[in-house]
Amino acid sequence: MTKLLLIDDHVVVRSGLKFILASQFPDAEIDEAEDGDTALQRLKEKVYTLAILDIKMPNTNTLQLMEFIHSTYPGLLVIIFSMNSESIYAKRFLKAGAKGFVNKDAPLEEVIKAIHQVLAGKRYISENMLAQLAEFGSQDEDQNLFNNLSPREFEITALLLKGDGISHIAHSLNLQVSTVGTHKSRIFEKLKVTNLIELKELATSYGIE
Repeated sequence: MTKLLLIDDHVVVRSGLKFILASQFPDAEIDEAEDGDTALQRLKEKVYTLAILDIKMPNTNTLQLMEFIHSTYPGLLVIIFSMNSESIYAKRFLKAGAKGFVNKDAPLEEVIKAIHQVLAGKRYISENMLAQLAEFGSQDEDQNLFNNLSPREFEITALLLKGDGISHIAHSLNLQVSTVGTHKSRIFEKLKVTNLIELKELATSYGIE
């Protein structure tokens, strides 16, 4: 039996996905999780075929969650379903082990296509993303400054954008305050910003916030 897990903090989104999936896979077993902790609990209890994962959820580092799922449950297929910029996030999450990335603005037909394609053992990349990769080629990394960040820098950037201070970030990530400060300086240098206001403006321009 196909077993599906919907991981999203918005009940309306989960309900919509559940309706879509139930119509496509009437015999499937569909469970829900509203955050990373609940998702991990579900994964301990049951072996799922496919998980559909949102990027931004309270108290959840979804990139770390994706990496953990990929290493701990390598047989689980994961599709990222998010409002966040595909051009920034898709490559990072695909590299972390996701099999597809679908924007929440995508037509219903594309969502269904992505699910069927991933369940068939293939990766799903949207036509828009394929066009970007074809256009920029090897220069793609330079077109999006956030792609130049290391996984740790990207993680700290996300926390800075949330409004977390250096001390709070250090405590959350179990790092020294000085280490987080060094990362912050490197982040600002790579992104060519000088303060948090500029960082937020840049993130907004890339559709990250």
